[in-house]
Formats: sequence, C-alpha cells, structure tokens
Amino acid sequence: MQIVASKSWSSVEGQAREELAFCYRLAAKLGWTDLIYTHISLQIPGTEYFLINQFGLLFEEITPENLVKIDLAGNVIAPVNARINLAGYMIHGAIHGARPEITCVIHTHSEAGMALSALECGLLPLTQHACRFYNRIAFHEYEGIVLSEDERPRLLEDLGNKRVMILKNHGFLTAGRTIGEAFTLMFFLEKAAAAQLVAQSTYQPLKILSAEVAEHTAQQFGDDFRPAGQLEWEALKRNYHNI
Repeated sequence: MQIVASKSWSSVEGQAREELAFCYRLAAKLGWTDLIYTHISLQIPGTEYFLINQFGLLFEEITPENLVKIDLAGNVIAPVNARINLAGYMIHGAIHGARPEITCVIHTHSEAGMALSALECGLLPLTQHACRFYNRIAFHEYEGIVLSEDERPRLLEDLGNKRVMILKNHGFLTAGRTIGEAFTLMFFLEKAAAAQLVAQSTYQPLKILSAEVAEHTAQQFGDDFRPAGQLEWEALKRNYHNI
C-alpha cells in the first residue's frame, strides 16, 4: 500500500491514514453504511491521537486527506475546523483511552446488526461463525444516542476486556489490536447474525450447538490458532476490486 506524502504527516501517520481510508471504502462496498453515521477509528501508532471520519461524509467519500486527527479529549488536530460526530468520539475515544492495546474500533448500524441487537436471545451458537464468539461478546443496554460523558464508564465496564460488543437495540462494535482484527471480527459477526436471522425466519426448529462444542470451537478460533485478521487483511488489500 502506497503511503500518502504530506509535509505535515509522518510516514507512520500516512500509513495509518491509508489503512483507515481503505477500511472505510471496504465497509462501504460491503454495505456496512448508514449514510453519514457510524464510525471507524484507528490510533496513530506511537501517539495519543486517533483518526476518525469527518462528520457529513459518506464512507465512500473518505480519503486519507479528509480523515480527522483528534486527541483523547476530543480536540480536533487536523484538518483544522473539521467536524466530527460527537457520538463517535464518545464511543471511540472512551475505548481508545481505556484500552491501550486496542488500535481500531468499528461501529455499525447494519440491518442484521440492529435486528440481532433487538433479540433477547442474542447471538445463538447455531453456526461455526457464531461459535467463534461464544461467551466472548459484551452487551451494553441502550440509553439513547451516546452524547453524554456519563455513559462512557458504563460502556467501558460492559466491554471489559472483550473485543466484540452488541449494543442492544442499536448495533455492533468490534475493537481490534490491529485494523485487520477489528475488521475480520466484524465481518464474521455480521455473517453469523445474518445466518441466524435467516434460520429464525424459516420458523423451523433450530439446531443449537452444545455449550461444550461451542466453547471448543471458540478456543479453536483463539490466538493459539492465529490472530484474527493477520492474513485476511492483506488478502483484502490485494483483492479489493474482486470483492
């Protein structure tokens, strides 16, 4: 991936901008969009700053140049006078500030995500994809649009040390140690949710896997196997136009 040249960016920041802009374009191609809403953030390595989308732009419009650099206090560093979504800062800034190992946070309002978030049963161990997340999903109750500092401690407490969260009656969130991990977790969470909703729509009896099998499968997907996104992200960058 070519690093964007800019007198005001280090090569590290330029690379981060390229990676995040690509992630937005890929999310748009996969339909993980909600007009100008929802957000993907990426920390600039070695700094306290992170990048997020400029409020008012569609995912398709995101470029390395128009991504907004902000600090953990929500101050816009560059581009000067750029607007950000306050809810995006409240959610993403809280996680980046509290979880130093997390570099990328993805939040979506997809149809499958919103539908599943409204089900009391949550994500059931119906498929191999769903078992990946067995007992590894955090939940946060809906309190309205996240515009208040008061909600951030509850959000962080509910997330704990997990990397996947269902925001009830709202949508999905993944938090990755790399951008590839956050993206890959979201990809398979979306796919597992969609499969469950299709299965439930048939009104046929559901074959729910046992706790033992579900846990075993989740462990097989764990870091002893391979960190999520390690291979997938490079493959996505090589084959973007074929997706």
